[in-house]
Amino acid sequence: MTRRDAPATEEGWYALHDFRRIDWDAWREAPDNERDRALAEGVEFLRDRENLSDAEQGGSAVFTVAGHEADIMVLHLRPQTEQLDRIERAFEHTALAGFTERTDSYVSVTEISGYVTEELEAGIENIEDDGTRNYMLQRLYPSIPDAEHVCFYPMDKRRDPEYNWYDLPFDERADLISGHGDIGREYAGKVTQIITGSMGFDDHEWGVTLFADDPTEIKHLLADMRFDPSSSRYAEFGRFRFGRRFAPEHLPELFAGEPLPAYGSTDVEAATTDAEESEPDDGGAETDDEGGDSDDSGDRPDPGTPPHDAATTEELEEELRRLGIDASEYPDAGFGLVFYSDENAEALVDEVDGLRGNFEHYDTHLLTSVRAHAGRTAVVSLWKNERAANTASGFLGDLAGVDGDGIGGPLADRDAAERADTTAADDGGDTAPPEVEGTGDEADDDIRGELSDLDIYAGKPHGEDVYAMVLYSEADTDDLREEVESLSGGFDRYDTHVGTSLYKGTATDRAAVVSLWETRDAADTAGDYLSDLPDIVGRAGEESTFGTMGMFYTVKPEHREDFVDHFGTVGEMLGDMDGHIETDLMVNVDDENDMFIASQWEDREDAMDFFRSDAFRDTVQWGRDILADRPRHVFLA
Repeated sequence: MTRRDAPATEEGWYALHDFRRIDWDAWREAPDNERDRALAEGVEFLRDRENLSDAEQGGSAVFTVAGHEADIMVLHLRPQTEQLDRIERAFEHTALAGFTERTDSYVSVTEISGYVTEELEAGIENIEDDGTRNYMLQRLYPSIPDAEHVCFYPMDKRRDPEYNWYDLPFDERADLISGHGDIGREYAGKVTQIITGSMGFDDHEWGVTLFADDPTEIKHLLADMRFDPSSSRYAEFGRFRFGRRFAPEHLPELFAGEPLPAYGSTDVEAATTDAEESEPDDGGAETDDEGGDSDDSGDRPDPGTPPHDAATTEELEEELRRLGIDASEYPDAGFGLVFYSDENAEALVDEVDGLRGNFEHYDTHLLTSVRAHAGRTAVVSLWKNERAANTASGFLGDLAGVDGDGIGGPLADRDAAERADTTAADDGGDTAPPEVEGTGDEADDDIRGELSDLDIYAGKPHGEDVYAMVLYSEADTDDLREEVESLSGGFDRYDTHVGTSLYKGTATDRAAVVSLWETRDAADTAGDYLSDLPDIVGRAGEESTFGTMGMFYTVKPEHREDFVDHFGTVGEMLGDMDGHIETDLMVNVDDENDMFIASQWEDREDAMDFFRSDAFRDTVQWGRDILADRPRHVFLA
């Protein structure tokens, strides 16, 4: 018979799940002074454990337990077994211990197995990939989540003649674990786990502790996993316990039979080590991490430091603005990362796409995108919390050409900012600095609103705004075409890119490169690349106060000549209007039916007078029969 190889394992903190039943008869018979003393000492003991007064690392938490087997579960994580032993004995010296009876306990240790990566055999400190190493360290040295509900159960791997886990080849076990983890990742952000190994420590092989605010998510997760072969064929489970977390200060309410507030929902300061709602891990339960022979690693390594440099909120948001990202568009973002690479942006996109695909398994992920600015390639990643971002930072820091060049920091509390604005308004104060007319999104929205009142469409189909960057060039369009096509192909890798095209003027000898984007910042960033095109003579809006009104029309082929002739008539009328600088009908060099009218004005009111004119209204009515699509009017300044 072939002897199978046990996976390498790495161990972290030791865990004690301590289950206690309250002696209600003794409690009811005790005088008030004894009960008061028991509660005071119990609160102090539990609070001190959560505050880690007995250790520099670890965590503790107390939970109610539903059902007949226990009333309380206390979970302790500590770097050394001696610390757990001391905690047990210290509790027995409290007056509260006299009113409780231990009904069960479970001793184990956090672990990670070589199924994640075979590099673990050389030791976690020798794993080259920072992201994988940081992920493992967070599994070994976890924070206890502050979710309301908890579920704990022990489990084993089956040794039946037909389904014997320990007779399977390593690769087959690894494949089963990978598929099992895929299910768990679907619940990332909903259910968080702490996995502990217990071979030689307790009666089962592993302990699984699940945390969730919505208890039904735990049920759904376990139901889904039961149908996975790793569980349906090879897993056996012990007794399940379920409960709610509460703050030590609410112990008197527990003994009084009064309602217990959800953990963290009151003004009582939560004293446990901060734990974010979720982070990139395998999100699962019914773990397939298994124990095996491994050398004692001695002193445990501290959790790894993420490879980015710390930045303030102001520094990070300014950097994001330079890269075309408005942090206010991501109100759920609590932490952001920016890494710079020496690689070309196009060369890095596929690698980042792969990371993004993994990140999107987690509800805490909001954005990961490649940006280019001032000749550098940047990768931006936004997350709901710092812990998740720190794990992602390890992966981003390993991207080609990065070499540790990255920053990370907290993003502003949007809800708090809104509250501050509301307070300022109530106090009669200014809620925002004044906007310069014609230069901000709000000014554009005002213009679009006025056009809408005139029944003039001012956006792109389905009501989404579009922002345009237009640059003029005196180069020959044949010379420009190849370079514009190359830029457009690169821009297509960004979700915010709508399109980039080359147009040739009919009233002037200039060419125009028009790049349309979903956000203003993205359009501005694209302008930095477009400005490197040959013989650029200026951006739209640079010659005037109001800038360029861009009017895009797609004409039915059979009416193209009619449209061109009609434009000639309108152009003559424009020449006589106050404030008009120049209007040119420009034609897409790849599609002669795609027209762009670039119209420049000295100020907003002059342009609006044109849109209010009978001539423009007649032109719009006439155009309904000859246009293949609804026109778009965008503001380029």
